[in-house]
Amino acid sequence: MEIKCVTGVAPVNIALIKYWGKRDEELILPLNDSLSVTLSTEYMHSKTSIAISPNFTEDEIWINGRKETMDSFRLRNCIAAIKNLAKEKITSEELNWKIRICTENNFPTAAGLASSASGFACFVFVLSKLYGVDAELSRIARLGSGSACRSLNGGFVQWHAGSLDDGSDSLAKQVFPVEHWPNLHCLILVVNAAKKKTSSTIGMRRAVVTSRLLPHRLEYVPQNIEKLTEAIKNKDFDSFAEITMRDSNQFHAICLDTYPPEIYMNDVSHCIASFVHQYNAAFGHAKVTYTFDAGPNACLFILEENVPLVLKTILKIFPSDTTEEGYFRGIPLDVNKIDVKKIPEINLNIPANALKFIIHTKIGDGPVILNDPGESLISPKGELLNIISEQ
Repeated sequence: MEIKCVTGVAPVNIALIKYWGKRDEELILPLNDSLSVTLSTEYMHSKTSIAISPNFTEDEIWINGRKETMDSFRLRNCIAAIKNLAKEKITSEELNWKIRICTENNFPTAAGLASSASGFACFVFVLSKLYGVDAELSRIARLGSGSACRSLNGGFVQWHAGSLDDGSDSLAKQVFPVEHWPNLHCLILVVNAAKKKTSSTIGMRRAVVTSRLLPHRLEYVPQNIEKLTEAIKNKDFDSFAEITMRDSNQFHAICLDTYPPEIYMNDVSHCIASFVHQYNAAFGHAKVTYTFDAGPNACLFILEENVPLVLKTILKIFPSDTTEEGYFRGIPLDVNKIDVKKIPEINLNIPANALKFIIHTKIGDGPVILNDPGESLISPKGELLNIISEQ
């Protein structure tokens, strides 16, 4: 069987200064710049295999083992944009071959952990390699999911909102590489792995129309990005922490100011925020910072040397009676050596099993192609692997 197939992985990125609201829905042009940090693909990623063949009879996409519709205009826009750039690279016959897409995440999907960002970044990156396209891809990835453009770079990334009507200047650029601050780690506290009730697309659309706080926030985003960039440049964790938490709080205030309100954080989320502030107060300065995207799950950023004690404290404050393997995932860490006397006093009463699981990860690079055939989600014969049968 004649088939061409490429497989790759792309990272999750977590916005420190968030984008919320579009000035153009179709081109996905944001109202403001945003600044994010890319996480390692070793522990959290989207994996995508894309194949084309003259023997395929229809275009297909499989997401996390289930066949989904190809009707998404965002998906089609990305495909059309890549094919347009590929016209001089491959034959028109190959451009007309049907396409088979298989993609999966190794972390919760649509739960406020930037799964659409890594998913579309991976899709556009792999598709570009399949068709031999060598171009600036953030503009195309943005057409699938706005924040996907940031997942095409490693380290710290700024998505420039741009001002042109056609969106040609709305691009993501790396600000600092991974090597600049390699000991920046992240603990992701998964409170709820289920799909959120209100998508980010709907949430921000309502906010643009109804939130009176949103215009106020837009006035301060440029200076906040400037201050955060300076903090990252100087590896000033105290400033980094405060700016990040303030932006997260302001973002969720806008969600509450939306009418009807969009409530993404829950009681456990607020307990996590309170824990962070109490923990930092116990030491007199910032040891850990939080940010919450459009979901209840917390992303805590911590310097590597401080992770063991922070995690030990979390395990005490947020107890779990689970014996299941996989409660603690990612970078291995033995907290048994940490003296319990070092744990600061935290005034919170959290019921057991408030957290579903914890992921320990770190800052990472952008997407990569996997050349090992064993990594592919599509067999050499074009068959889809690891597919969930329809009930």
